[in-house]
Amino acid sequence: MSEWNEWILEQLHWVAAGAVLVILLLWIIVLVQGLKIRRMSKKYNAMMSGSGVEDLESLLLNLKIQLDAIEEEQGQHREQLASVGTALLGIKTRTGIVRYNAFGERGNDLSFSLALLSKKGDGLVLTGLYNRDNSFVYAKPVKNSESSHTLSPEEKEAIRLALQED
Repeated sequence: MSEWNEWILEQLHWVAAGAVLVILLLWIIVLVQGLKIRRMSKKYNAMMSGSGVEDLESLLLNLKIQLDAIEEEQGQHREQLASVGTALLGIKTRTGIVRYNAFGERGNDLSFSLALLSKKGDGLVLTGLYNRDNSFVYAKPVKNSESSHTLSPEEKEAIRLALQED
């Protein structure tokens, strides 16, 4: 047993040097980790300043609530946009006009047929007949590019011109 004691005493300075080295290494690791924590703490404080909340959990909950509100509002906007798109299909945006001489060689081309149609072909045709003494204006409803009233060739041409716009 004394041999073991002597051997341990001979190696004790190496054990002590190894322990000091390990302690020094651990101390360096603690310092590095402290610096990292300090940097992270500064970033956290910078992020939290001005947010009006005291912890990250409250901030995340507030952001989630705001995100949910934005998504709900976006859904409402989509619905409104769809209804506006549907309404726009009924707006009379297509026009076609034909000018002509309604009474042959006795006048000039002051008569007209004007088609005001939607994309679906619904709307009306206005026809103005002009002569020296009088002027007459007629309106005919149009549904799906057809009318329940007889259409003149000029009115049909105005409808065709209105529908070919794209």
